[in-house]
Amino acid sequence: MRINKDGLRTEGIGVKNVLTNSLKANPHNPRMLFDRKPLNILKESINRVGILVPLTVYKESKTGQLIILDGQRRWMCAQDLNLTEVPVNEVAEPSLAQNIVTMFQIHKLRHDWELMPTALKLEVLIRELKETNPARLAELTALNQAVVVRCKKLLYYSKQYQDMMLDPNQDKRIKADFFIELYPVITDRDVKKMPWFQQTSFIDQMLSKYLVSPKTIKSVTDFRLIKQHITNARTADRLSQLSNKLQQFCEERETPISILEVSEAKVHTVAKKLVKTIGRIQTDIESLDVESYYGEKELWDALSELLRLLQKKLLQADRRI
Repeated sequence: MRINKDGLRTEGIGVKNVLTNSLKANPHNPRMLFDRKPLNILKESINRVGILVPLTVYKESKTGQLIILDGQRRWMCAQDLNLTEVPVNEVAEPSLAQNIVTMFQIHKLRHDWELMPTALKLEVLIRELKETNPARLAELTALNQAVVVRCKKLLYYSKQYQDMMLDPNQDKRIKADFFIELYPVITDRDVKKMPWFQQTSFIDQMLSKYLVSPKTIKSVTDFRLIKQHITNARTADRLSQLSNKLQQFCEERETPISILEVSEAKVHTVAKKLVKTIGRIQTDIESLDVESYYGEKELWDALSELLRLLQKKLLQADRRI
């Protein structure tokens, strides 16, 4: 096998049945967290019809152990159901980098994956391949480039915060989105220079404001508003005023985000005006009779350009399209 611009190629050895307890979970699986509800649904299906898709495995040369590349959830369900054998498709043993790339290529990053385990495996890949370019990493792993960028933001955090995202208890686990949305605030060039700012303390205070009632951070997207207030203050040359307000917001848990508003900044007013304008445009477009305007090339060109611009701005704001 080798990694090239087309991705990882694996050599198949063959499909066979093996003892369930002869398999071992892949230590390099980008997915580390398996929540019980979706597992129970899969287990019910396997109990009815069996395992229809063979697991993908390789034999570890050092130990002779069969390691799972794809199908760990099926294997876990087989164990719960006391199935003595499972079908497997054996492939050649990969290198460490190939192992991780293969699993990314196979799984793609399914919707129920948590990002922090994915980020940790991406970190190994970055170290092994000495590759940091998000576009190249996206090409290697088959991840969306935006996902790669989000993973790299999570790698910025220390282990104590990464562990919060890895808690096996789903109810106690802190979602990765909290830290991703917080990232632009704690890495802001001016916030980092504020004399009172200490990153760990700030993160802890934000967690408290988000987790403890009464919550003054009600949604992780509130950090976008905080970032906006910082930018507004910078534009209005009122960073000193903002620093005092941000310190108070940080240190007093019940202080609301509204304290960060800088009176000289008029961005919010402009934004509200723009929302009304967009509303009028939406009404006009919704009532548009496509057949009646089918030949109006200038109109359709303008709408296409508007769509391109909207997609660009949404991407810049990290708003999922």
